[in-house]
Amino acid sequence: MQIIPLLAVPAQTQLVTLGTQNCTIAVTQKSTGLFLDLSIDGAAVLQSQICRDRCWIVRLAYFGFSGDLAFFDTQGTSDPEYTGLGSRWILCYFPASEIS
Repeated sequence: MQIIPLLAVPAQTQLVTLGTQNCTIAVTQKSTGLFLDLSIDGAAVLQSQICRDRCWIVRLAYFGFSGDLAFFDTQGTSDPEYTGLGSRWILCYFPASEIS
């Protein structure tokens, strides 16, 4: 597992290597929840995927992403909000070998 550092701001983009994948992760707070965009080497994998607590974000190998991402609430089971990113809600990457 790898924690992806996020800031408590309503919109941000992080460049991070996950496994051997050069990824761009954009997180945006909207009135209906927190959403995530994921690209590998500039090619979109997911766009505007809703983020929920302890739910896989990518879910299908069909998308070409090895592994998966999930948010975890460290103080309960609420869905993530930007105000607690990086502290209350952490974004984690799990390599395919760790997913059952």
